[in-house]
Amino acid sequence: MPEILILIPVMFTLGLYIWWGIRFLPAERWQVFASAPAEKLADGSWRGINYTWYGILTANAYLVAVAVLLLLMGSVGVSTTGTALLTAVMLACCVPASRLVARIVEKKAHTFTVGGAVFVGILVTPFAIRLVNATAGERLSFHIPVLAAYAAIASAYAFGEGLGRLACISFGCCYGKPLSSTSGLIRKLFEGRCLVFSGETKKIAYADGLQGTEVLPVQALTALFYSGCGLASAGLFLAGHFMAAFLCATVTTQGWRSFSEVFRADYRGGGSVSAYQIMGGVGLAYAVAASLLLSGEPVPRPEFTVGLKSLWTPAVILFLQGIWVAIFLYTGRSTVTGATMSFHVNRENI
Repeated sequence: MPEILILIPVMFTLGLYIWWGIRFLPAERWQVFASAPAEKLADGSWRGINYTWYGILTANAYLVAVAVLLLLMGSVGVSTTGTALLTAVMLACCVPASRLVARIVEKKAHTFTVGGAVFVGILVTPFAIRLVNATAGERLSFHIPVLAAYAAIASAYAFGEGLGRLACISFGCCYGKPLSSTSGLIRKLFEGRCLVFSGETKKIAYADGLQGTEVLPVQALTALFYSGCGLASAGLFLAGHFMAAFLCATVTTQGWRSFSEVFRADYRGGGSVSAYQIMGGVGLAYAVAASLLLSGEPVPRPEFTVGLKSLWTPAVILFLQGIWVAIFLYTGRSTVTGATMSFHVNRENI
């Protein structure tokens, strides 16, 4: 019962946050959060470094995902130390992979791909759990149940990527096809419900010249769908249905990832079937097979209040803050946009 009561206000909070993102983030002013002078130029102006809303929104998404993971794992008796170590191992694999896979598939060194990071994460999860159990787990006397951890990670991922799509709206990436290029039911369904991006520095502008054009709201749909999936999966987990929670989160998110690409206009690699669609299908099959092979381990029934209490400690709060700062610094410092700055004295205020 407590989990149902807490999921209701969480649902409304997520809905309000996503509504705000869909409503305001396509505008030009919501791409760059701040600029800092880095190097003085010959004409007296400064070359600036841009820090983006993409970084802030991505850090927010990671923060929520890790908090959900800590809560769910804590509810089945896994220590915060064990969960934190597993989280660190997963992030060490997935965060660099978000850039490496984009470089391999899209031939771009200064962009990120969530799809690539997720694919790597699905592959390494069972091994990461085994590694943490065999090393730190034996020394610190904790054990991470594999299927429950898999389900918790899948639920946390659904929240994280759902909210992370707001970062894509801010940057203008992962965008949909122009409404004018569609017809029939799709055109009728999305007419008046499209996203319109403004600003020459958004990816949709410099990559395809689609600023000011009605495009299918793929990012918005993904944000709503994944966040709802995360809520459903978390509810199943807290009710003790670990396999159902895992399948709910994994099948729906990876299925939508592959299907939604038919509505996207941004470059996804060559071929009629993109590398990311192949990754989604392979990752889904691998995850389901791994969960079946690794199931059967006894897991205590989740206790929501125990999981919630595990979050409210100074160490966990500092850990979450550290993750937020690290992700912001890694993804928020723009390398595809620049700034030229000048400074002067307002003499009338002296």
